[in-house]
Amino acid sequence: FQLQESGGDSAQTGGSLRLSCAPNGYYGVFCMAWFRQAPGMEREAVASIDTVGTTTYADSVKGRFTISRDSAKVTLYLEMNNLKPDDTAMYFCAAKDHYGDWDDPRNYEDWGQGTQVTVSS
Repeated sequence: FQLQESGGDSAQTGGSLRLSCAPNGYYGVFCMAWFRQAPGMEREAVASIDTVGTTTYADSVKGRFTISRDSAKVTLYLEMNNLKPDDTAMYFCAAKDHYGDWDDPRNYEDWGQGTQVTVSS
């Protein structure tokens, strides 16, 4: 894998977590995103950030999650606040180098192995 996630943990409802994604290589020209997948569910898009810093979010996380990249465009982050049990899932970071719907996982060439987030009520 070219991407490595970290930061997954258990949290209580209303809590916060910060996920990180460190690429093995330069991804400054890529659009990057966070996806998540709960058991028995399809992988769903959470948020993306393009090469100029434009961000997009799924409706379910707007106002609670923030995606960002460091100034060197090396590390990707996902700040998650006001967590809910429905946020429980394996979270993956992904990267793509071409146009396409930000929320379609088929458009992404590189993926990490995922990091688990569990939110209890």
